[in-house]
Amino acid sequence: MSIDSLRRSATATVSGLPQGFWWLWLSTLVNRTGAFVLTFLSLYLTVELGHSAWFAGLVVALHGLGGIAGSPLGGTLTDRWGRRPTMVTMHLAAAACAAALAVVTSAWAIATVVLLMGAAMQAVRPSINATIADMVPAHDVRRAYALNYWALNLGFAIASIGGGAAIFLGYRTLFVVDAVATTLGALIVFLRLPETRPEAKLDTRGEPVVEDKVSMLTVLRDAPFRTLVLLNLFVCIVFTAPWIGLPLTMADQGLSPSAYGAVIAVNGIVIVGFQLLVNKLTDKRSPVVLLSLSSLLFAVGTGATALAGSPVAFAATVVVWTIGEMIHVPTNAAATARLAPEHARGRYQGVMGMSWAVAGFVAPIGAGAIVGGPGPNVLWAVTFAIGCLAAVGYSLRLRKALADVTAGGGDERVGGDGAPGTPETAGIPETPVAGIPETPVAAPAGAEAPKSGATDAPAAGKSAVSA
Repeated sequence: MSIDSLRRSATATVSGLPQGFWWLWLSTLVNRTGAFVLTFLSLYLTVELGHSAWFAGLVVALHGLGGIAGSPLGGTLTDRWGRRPTMVTMHLAAAACAAALAVVTSAWAIATVVLLMGAAMQAVRPSINATIADMVPAHDVRRAYALNYWALNLGFAIASIGGGAAIFLGYRTLFVVDAVATTLGALIVFLRLPETRPEAKLDTRGEPVVEDKVSMLTVLRDAPFRTLVLLNLFVCIVFTAPWIGLPLTMADQGLSPSAYGAVIAVNGIVIVGFQLLVNKLTDKRSPVVLLSLSSLLFAVGTGATALAGSPVAFAATVVVWTIGEMIHVPTNAAATARLAPEHARGRYQGVMGMSWAVAGFVAPIGAGAIVGGPGPNVLWAVTFAIGCLAAVGYSLRLRKALADVTAGGGDERVGGDGAPGTPETAGIPETPVAGIPETPVAAPAGAEAPKSGATDAPAAGKSAVSA
C-alpha cells in the first residue's frame, strides 16, 4: 500500500463527522493525556508511602468497584439530567479526587478517594457514548467510536511516556497534573459541546408523546441486550487477564520487569499506529462477525501466552489480542447504541459499562488466584475457553438482533415478522433464560452504524480508561 493510498484512507476515516464530535474527541485526548493516577498509583503506594503490594492491589480493585456503581449512575443521569452536565460534573469530580490524592496520606483516606474516583470516571462514559450516538449519523457511529477510542489510547500513551519522564518531580505533582488535564477536558465540554439529548417527540396535535419509562430493570429485561452484556463481560475478563497474568507469567520464566514493560508497551503502540487502518478494513462488516472474530483473537492471543518463552513471543501474543481489542471495543459500543431506544441510550451504555467495571474488579482477583494456585498455563487455558465461548455466543445468540438490512444504505432492527423494527414500535422482550438468553422475535431498536464503536475500555492498567 503506497503512502498516497494510506493518506487517502486516513482522510476518509476522519472526514464527514460533525464538528461537535471533534470537540468531544479533543476532550477525550486532553483528559487521557493527563491519566497519571492509575498508571502510577501502585508505585506511589508501595515506593513512596511504604504500603504493601497487597494493599496496593486492593486499592486498584476499589477503583473498579467504584466503577460498578458509577456506570449505572452515570447512565441514569445522562438520560434524566443530560449528556453535557453529566460529563462536566463527573469530570470535575474525578479531577477533585486526583487532586485529593496529592494531599491525603492515610490508608483509609486513599482507599475512599480511589473508590470515589472510580465511580466518577466510569459515570462519565455513558454520557460520552450516548452523545456520539446522538450526534453522529447512523452509518458513521462505529467509525466515530473507533476514533474516540483511538484518542483515548493516544492520550494514554502520551501519559505513560510523559509520566515516566516527569517522575523526578514526584508522584503528587503527577496527580495534580492529572487533575488539571481532567478539568481542561470538562472545560472543553462546557464551552464547546452542545447538549444532544433527544427532545421529546410530538404527536400530530403538537403534544409531547409519552415515552415508555425505562428503568435499569427494564434494560436488563431486554433479552438481546442482556446477552450482549453477558458476552461482553466474558470478553472483558479475557481482556483483563493479561494485565495481571502476563507479568506474573514472564517473571515465572525468569524474565525481568523491564522485559514486561517493553512487551506490554506493544499494546499501546499497535493501537495508536493501526487503529485507523483496522477501522478502515472492518468498515461495513457485520457486527456479529466482528464481535465473534474479536473474541477468537482474544482467545488465541491469550491462550498462546502459555506457549511463549521469550519477550518476542510474548509480544506476538500481545499483538494478536490487541487486534481483537481494536475490533471489539468500538463494535460493542455501536451495538449497544443500536439496541438502545433513543430516550434510554444513557441507561443502556451505563449497564454495558458496568460489565467492564465488574471484569476490572473480579478478573484481577481470579487471575492472581489461578496463577498462584494451579499456575499460569491454567489461566491461559481458561481465557482461551472463555474467548471461544463468547465467539460462539455472538454467532448463535445475536445474529438476528444485530442483523444488517443494507437496503437504503443503512441498517435497521428486524422484527420477528420480518418487518423492520423502529424505536417507536419495537417492544422490549422479557424472555429470561438461564445462562445466555435466547434472541426474541422483537426488541428495542436504536441506531447503529456499520462501523466500529466505544469508549469503554477497558481493563486493569489501561482500564478504567475504557470507553
